[in-house]
Amino acid sequence: MIGIKEEALQQAAAEGMDAFIQVFTNAYLQKIGGELTATTMPLLTGEQHTLLAYQILRDEIMEGGFCQLIQNGYGAYIFENPFAKVMRLWGVGELSKLVYAAKKIYDEHKEDLERERTDEEFMAMYENYEPFDDLEDEFLEKEEMFTALVASYVDDHINLFAQVLH
Repeated sequence: MIGIKEEALQQAAAEGMDAFIQVFTNAYLQKIGGELTATTMPLLTGEQHTLLAYQILRDEIMEGGFCQLIQNGYGAYIFENPFAKVMRLWGVGELSKLVYAAKKIYDEHKEDLERERTDEEFMAMYENYEPFDDLEDEFLEKEEMFTALVASYVDDHINLFAQVLH
């Protein structure tokens, strides 16, 4: 199990829910050498993968939306794993619905969404995939609530996510 110092968690919690989550996901990324590969995937538990997936989803959407998330190679990690289902189980049902709606678009256009693109072609994706716009807007509007709910779940079940070192 990945160990995290209690004082690091307390300091991060004082900074905010996003910082609290980041303490865990930074430890996970360190454990896997910063890369999700067939070799590194087994190093994390299902709960740890779900939290890492939330961090990736949050960061990518806030920076560049679903098109960027998919172009950066995270489409399968988010949409082809039980991430949305687990969000519902963690009490983040609105996010679950939002991810399922994005998955529908992803599934219908996966080949095109994942193909290599020039910078110009990438920018054109935002026009070609306008259905993502409303989902991204909804995410941005509710991100603080989603992050608070995820952080609360982690705090309530902390031993599933890391060993707290005193």
